[in-house]
Amino acid sequence: MADQVTNYQCPSCGGPLHWDATEQKLKCDFCGSTFSNAEIEEVYGAANAAAVEQGTETADIETLQWTEEEAKHLRAYSCPSCGAQLICDENTAATSCPYCGNPTIVPAQFHGALKPDYVIPFKLTKDQAVSKLKEFYKGKPLLPDAFTRNNHIQEIKGVYVPFWLYDARVDINASFRAERTHSTQRGDDLVTITEHYRLLRGGSVSFEKVPADASSKMPDEFMDAIEPFDYDEMVPFEMAYLPGYLADRYDVEPEVDAKRAENRMRNSTTSELHKTIIGYSGVFPESQQINIRRGRVHYALLPVWMLSTKWNNTNYLFAMNGQTGRMVGDMPTDNMKLIRWFLIITVVGIVILFFVLLGGKL
Repeated sequence: MADQVTNYQCPSCGGPLHWDATEQKLKCDFCGSTFSNAEIEEVYGAANAAAVEQGTETADIETLQWTEEEAKHLRAYSCPSCGAQLICDENTAATSCPYCGNPTIVPAQFHGALKPDYVIPFKLTKDQAVSKLKEFYKGKPLLPDAFTRNNHIQEIKGVYVPFWLYDARVDINASFRAERTHSTQRGDDLVTITEHYRLLRGGSVSFEKVPADASSKMPDEFMDAIEPFDYDEMVPFEMAYLPGYLADRYDVEPEVDAKRAENRMRNSTTSELHKTIIGYSGVFPESQQINIRRGRVHYALLPVWMLSTKWNNTNYLFAMNGQTGRMVGDMPTDNMKLIRWFLIITVVGIVILFFVLLGGKL
């Protein structure tokens, strides 16, 4: 089991390595040494190849606390550094040992057809993510105290989320009935003239790298909300970008996600077409034909900072684009705080009303 995973450790002192978003290099947590991707891949290339050779066969897992169905989707590995047993789900590709803290990569998850084409490295550090989350909380007095405690915010995790990126060309032809109305004064009469038109529109739009997250664990609406990512900073995938972060491989097939991506393409194309129709008082669609010619599908890992919190038996999720800082999140309301604020506002309102009425009598 130990040969199935790789720990990325500093060649100088043996400390854990992580991808440093500021340096854009791998950095040692102990001695502070930095290394380029090429330097680390040269050191760990053989270990990764051996791990791929071992594959990701399920090891024997203690099933007392797991049902048979749950155990079927789990994988057990041994940490090469301390020998502790790591229990992960079947899609985990990068994690860290909870005992020695060493970043742990499962190279077989990125072998052959499973290997991503691209990755966007984390650009925002954990400190920056925490700072932005604190800003997100500001000005929200009804937020439970548990959400603003630093020890909770520090639990934010960096995750490389798998995405499919779709290229396509969309051809559209549509017809509309349109009206243009104007009025003119003729003597004492106001005459309204309505002109009727039949409009024909058509064109083609090319799309490149339309994203759809390929993880069933990630809420689609959250992943859509933190877009866009800057694809100019996307680079060919290397495992050296992963240490220090969590990562999953895809578990949603590209054909399934294609429906979401193509729906976005249809909506965007239709919206652009409608922008060409101006100067009419009324426009009424008659017919529309859309043909999507699929192109390449790219597999990429994109950076996301995530924090999951449970409050009153309800899960709340925060997600932040690890490249741009765009954030989205659910927030609960502390009912006791709500009651206190209601009472305060009510009392202040009554006091103000009392003085207004008193002043009127004087």
